[in-house]
Amino acid sequence: STIQKQRRELQLLIAELKDRDKELNDMVAVHQRQLLAWEDDRQKILTLAERCNLLKNELNKRNEIVKSLTKRLKFLESQQNDSKTIENTPQKFKELSQKVTDATVHCQALEEKNQSLHCLVLELSAKTGQLQAREQELLTMLKLKDEAILETTDHITDFTSKFKKLESALRVAKTEEFSLNKEKEDLKLRLKELILETNKLKDDLCEKMKENNKQQEEIIHLKQENSCLRNELALIVEKAKRKDQLLQFAKSKQARTDTELSSLRQV
Repeated sequence: STIQKQRRELQLLIAELKDRDKELNDMVAVHQRQLLAWEDDRQKILTLAERCNLLKNELNKRNEIVKSLTKRLKFLESQQNDSKTIENTPQKFKELSQKVTDATVHCQALEEKNQSLHCLVLELSAKTGQLQAREQELLTMLKLKDEAILETTDHITDFTSKFKKLESALRVAKTEEFSLNKEKEDLKLRLKELILETNKLKDDLCEKMKENNKQQEEIIHLKQENSCLRNELALIVEKAKRKDQLLQFAKSKQARTDTELSSLRQV
């Protein structure tokens, strides 16, 4: 009866060992999955860092383009100041000069918006997890914006050339009084074209400012998601530590069980 009792106890111990071994295998499998997920997150972080560097380079190029645009506008403003010294300038030409000044102010505001956007993009270097698609969309938007700025630069170049032609026409008007009326008509037509182009530039600048506001909202949303992902990563690391502790406890318990089993076998 004693031997049968010991056999039953041994059978119970073996069944418990099997259960513990199964639990231990499950824990190891879960731990392996978590390690794979952590490695995947680390690769995504590295990819995101590279993309942020590319985005920073794109922003530097865009700032250079904006600086060139500002220089061109300052040159245009100086040309406008020189044109004020010319006598008998038409009233519409004065209105065009005022609109050019407004375009300069809008361009400066655009430059400030781009600078603030550059500062906000630098904060995205710590972005982790599932933001790769959003970052690609933002990069596409910046490329489109650079193309729009290049188009605006071309328009301003054309505007500068037309302004020079207008100044030369005014100089010729002083020396050729007999052809003054005809040249005035030509200048009026050119001024109308320049006014239309200036209005178009103002509309383009307004659209770019709206795009900058949308990008700022998108960046704030990305920062919030970044904070959530950091919290989730901290929780995952804490869970992994706890599971490691449970694994150590299970190993120690298994060692004690093996010792007891060995003692029972010796008995």
